[in-house]
Amino acid sequence: MIKKDSPDLQVDEPVAEPSGKTPAAKAKERRRGIYLLPNLLTTGAMFAGFYAILASMDGKFEAAAIAIFVAMAFDGLDGRVARMTHTQTDFGVEYDSLSDMVSFGMAPAILAFSWMLNEVGKVGWAAAFVYASCAALRLARFNTQVGRVDKRFFVGLASPTAAAVIAALVWSGHQIDPSKGLALSVALVTAVVGLLMVSNFKYYSFKDLDIKGRVPFVVIFAIAMTFVVVTIDPPRILLLMSVIYALSGPVMKVFGIRKGRR
Repeated sequence: MIKKDSPDLQVDEPVAEPSGKTPAAKAKERRRGIYLLPNLLTTGAMFAGFYAILASMDGKFEAAAIAIFVAMAFDGLDGRVARMTHTQTDFGVEYDSLSDMVSFGMAPAILAFSWMLNEVGKVGWAAAFVYASCAALRLARFNTQVGRVDKRFFVGLASPTAAAVIAALVWSGHQIDPSKGLALSVALVTAVVGLLMVSNFKYYSFKDLDIKGRVPFVVIFAIAMTFVVVTIDPPRILLLMSVIYALSGPVMKVFGIRKGRR
């Protein structure tokens, strides 16, 4: 404290620290909490991913695959809820990335390895590691590009969609007996999906859709029909949808090149 001299009285003033903030201001900053709702949804996504890891190690491949899709549902909600309620924070961004690494990086890699990749030994764990490391790199790159790239497109396949390809593949074939040939095919798919995450292919993000505005009746009808189609055979329909989206980036790139040449 410093004494401020005046003819009548002395006033104690708090000393500012090198950062420019007084101890009282720093204490108030430390007492600030975090927003509950979006971070609660992020925690739900991470819990589902953690359960998927445990279920994979226990041989419950169908339950693990479903848990990854549950994590996707929570992950799709937390960001939109944060934007709609104006509760976006740097903490939420970092927490969401860590949750994504658990649910869409580690969980699918462990699920694929436990289900089939272990049949080909080092090739299997190498493919699983390629996927997991690419997911980490994808998330790190995404965080550095926030606010600097067109939000209508993702650069590289988003980690939830990559996880959907792996989870739907396992869900569709969880009853198939493992074989070396099949394991090599799964290893190839796992590695390719991982590499798509760190590619420069652009994928439509759907972030420019106005979910609070009015839409034509046909849009609601199309959404309802989509749910109907998915319920016919969830694992295979979800696999088809995720594969189509994963291939959309390279396909659009090829069409863009051809159009440019013409």
